[in-house]
Amino acid sequence: MSQFADIYVSALVGGSLIGLAAGGLYLLTGKLAGISGIFSDSFLSAPGAWRWFFVAGLILAGFGAHLIGWPIPAGLGNSPVLLVIAGVLVGFGTRMGNGCTSGHGICGLARFSPRSLVAVLVFMMTAAVTVYITHHVMGVA
Repeated sequence: MSQFADIYVSALVGGSLIGLAAGGLYLLTGKLAGISGIFSDSFLSAPGAWRWFFVAGLILAGFGAHLIGWPIPAGLGNSPVLLVIAGVLVGFGTRMGNGCTSGHGICGLARFSPRSLVAVLVFMMTAAVTVYITHHVMGVA
């Protein structure tokens, strides 16, 4: 299979698994699969061990994908300091936006939430501006 086809197959498989996980969580628990909420609630002593299993599944899925030969994206960088700063900024943004891309983009849009539509539009515009600045202004490939 070509590299071009591999990208679409991995996107289809990944998107399908995310949809199945979000739908399954909602059907089994009545809870939305907003990753930032699930993650933070697992530390705030919210009832339900399912949160820890959900977070563990996210982490183990990455290792599992690597073990079966799926490549790790090269663009992740190699600076631990930058990764920590990026993580803190993402965490701050999800708190400020009352949710993350998974909660708003997958679950919120599926429920036709106007607030989630606005959040997703802001996420996408911010991503587009970031890519433009890093690639065309700063010259990062």
